[in-house]
Amino acid sequence: MSSRNINSVFYAESYHPIQAGSIDGTDILPHDNAVYRALLCSSAGLYDPQGDPKVIGDPYCTVFVGRLSPFTTENTLSKAMSKFGQVKNLRLVRDIVTGASRGYAFVEYQTEREMQRAYEDAHHSIIDDCEILVDYNRQQLMPGWIPRRLGGGLGGKKESGQLRFGGRERPFRAPLRPIPFDDLKRLGIPPPPEGRYMSRFQVPSPPRKKRSSVEKEESSHKRSSKHNEERTHRNSVEEREERHHKISTEREDRTRKRISVEREDSYYRKSNTESEERFHKRRSVDREDRSHKMSLEKEERCHRNSADREQNSQERSSRNKERSSHQRHSKRSYKHERTNSQDHSYDH
Repeated sequence: MSSRNINSVFYAESYHPIQAGSIDGTDILPHDNAVYRALLCSSAGLYDPQGDPKVIGDPYCTVFVGRLSPFTTENTLSKAMSKFGQVKNLRLVRDIVTGASRGYAFVEYQTEREMQRAYEDAHHSIIDDCEILVDYNRQQLMPGWIPRRLGGGLGGKKESGQLRFGGRERPFRAPLRPIPFDDLKRLGIPPPPEGRYMSRFQVPSPPRKKRSSVEKEESSHKRSSKHNEERTHRNSVEEREERHHKISTEREDRTRKRISVEREDSYYRKSNTESEERFHKRRSVDREDRSHKMSLEKEERCHRNSADREQNSQERSSRNKERSSHQRHSKRSYKHERTNSQDHSYDH
């Protein structure tokens, strides 16, 4: 046996008491009295899984819920299991004498898909501080099923000494010893599926309902009509999306054109405004230059006039000085001549 099969497991598809009492599914003899009692019941046909009048509903839409708290009621269980689908029917098994809960129940859903969801997700969930076990309805769907009260069943606690393997909680381990194929065939026990083992973390699929030809035709018709509806809907959606895309593209084009025109207008307005501003600025600068030149010329004229006046005044003052000095000189010469003439007259 290869080493990769050490952690591999497989699950029972049909129930055989001797195989259920074996950890690897290869035992050919009952190992305790309970297994022997279950084998007798199975061989004699003392148990009829379809003969329970309390069993109602579709077994393919029903899950088995075990390890419930004794204080769990129908309302609590229904509320907890409604998270996975619409509960159609619920039966909490009670003692016929005391009325106390036996710790397990059967919950029927509206559809097989909801049952599949509860089978996968509700397993090991907590209800009233107890970790529950969820399995499919093996009483009606597993061939050869023998209940626990007759020595059969699956699972169990280790301290009780009546462990049963092949179920969801305790699967068969891949055999590490040679498989007695002839003995298993003689007892009607299916041999381990060599090469098709599963991992412990994989979830085994529950049995599916076998559909008749009429149901297959109806399902195919529904599927084709649904496919046609989906295709029509998809085509309409695509047409709407295409139309919407076209409209949005046209709107974007118009918006882009309007923006470009507005940009051009704003550019022209801005350029005109800038040219006007430059013109006004140039005019103001020219005006300021002219006024500055005029003021400079005026100041220069004033300065020239003042300089001319000063020069004229200086010339006039110099002429006056010359005239006064000439007059004084002439007076002095006149006096000298006169004095000389008088002296000359005196001499004669």
